[in-house]
Amino acid sequence: MELENQYSGWVGRRPIQIVSGKGALVYDAEGKEYIDCIGGNGVAITGHSHPKIVQAIKNQAEKLIVCPTILYNEVRGQLYKRLAEVTPPGLTKSFLGNSGAEAVEAALKLARRHTGKIEIIAMKNGFHGRTMGALSVTWNPKYRKPFQPLIPGISHVPFGNVEAVTNAITKQTAAVIVEPIQGEAGVIIPSNTYLKELREICNAHDVLLIFDEVQTGWGRTGKLFAGHGHWDVIPDIMTLSKAIAGGIPMGAMIAKNEIFDSLKTGEHFSTFGGNPLSCAAALASIDVIQNEKLVEKSAENGAYLLEQLRSHLKGKKTIREIRGKGLFIAIEMKFKVVPILKRAISEGVLLLTSGLNTIRMLPPLVISRKQIDQVVNVLEKIIE
Repeated sequence: MELENQYSGWVGRRPIQIVSGKGALVYDAEGKEYIDCIGGNGVAITGHSHPKIVQAIKNQAEKLIVCPTILYNEVRGQLYKRLAEVTPPGLTKSFLGNSGAEAVEAALKLARRHTGKIEIIAMKNGFHGRTMGALSVTWNPKYRKPFQPLIPGISHVPFGNVEAVTNAITKQTAAVIVEPIQGEAGVIIPSNTYLKELREICNAHDVLLIFDEVQTGWGRTGKLFAGHGHWDVIPDIMTLSKAIAGGIPMGAMIAKNEIFDSLKTGEHFSTFGGNPLSCAAALASIDVIQNEKLVEKSAENGAYLLEQLRSHLKGKKTIREIRGKGLFIAIEMKFKVVPILKRAISEGVLLLTSGLNTIRMLPPLVISRKQIDQVVNVLEKIIE
């Protein structure tokens, strides 16, 4: 901890040092066990150090780690094909990078290049990353204000308000970008008609629809991808990251053929994007998600976790709302939740926040019912 404090900064760290993990559990330097409902900020969907992903990384590391995309590579080609197979119909060509923010940057560039227009409509309380383009479509003023002016042509409208989107569209609107379920805002779930209506509006005005599934993708919400799985809506462009490679850094932007091909050779590139090591990890991660039925487990155990939270915390006047889909859960309180998070650490549970007054839970999809019960009991004890 001393080294990180001395030689780095910026990040608000919890006072524990994690040294190992297995499944839904992590362990600190003293050997104390924690149920991990942070999950690497939503990355550890397959659990920590899943043996099949570890083995795939070992095998690939011994064979080839680096191969830039100016050279062909079989593992990368297999991943491109696999992404086209598992993502919503029509999304067939991918760009591979290293993070969700990088995927969003690629999506914004592609939207401008394909349409020849510059304006992007994003959502209030939406989050898409902290690089300059991704930050420009992110809403929270505390992230944006210190770095203004950001890229021009960005407007923000209320999430869930279709009329506001219609009113914001101009002849220069290239795309609308939206999280199917808002994550950092506190797991905000739209109405059942919202995304369909967005799709219709974009079609009517020749505007591209971008789904940011960085946090909602890969089974987090009980469907492989939230927008298509819950509401049967297909975007023109989709951004992916977090759980895509089992914990190895990777981001992906996938789009329809005719849109993807608008970018020409040399107009976008990533040195590390699509390296064989991360591609092997991603292929193994997708196998684990499918073979171990983690999407189904997310739906079932997410419903169980919601039921247990609502049952055990029923009548607590300090709670505004408990909401979620799959293992994407939020508990909105009437006060700041940092004291709850600190107390939970001492009780062996790691939790996230959304803003000042909401607890967010992003556990690995391999979490067991017994571990869920422990988390609920800890929360009940602390909130009581």
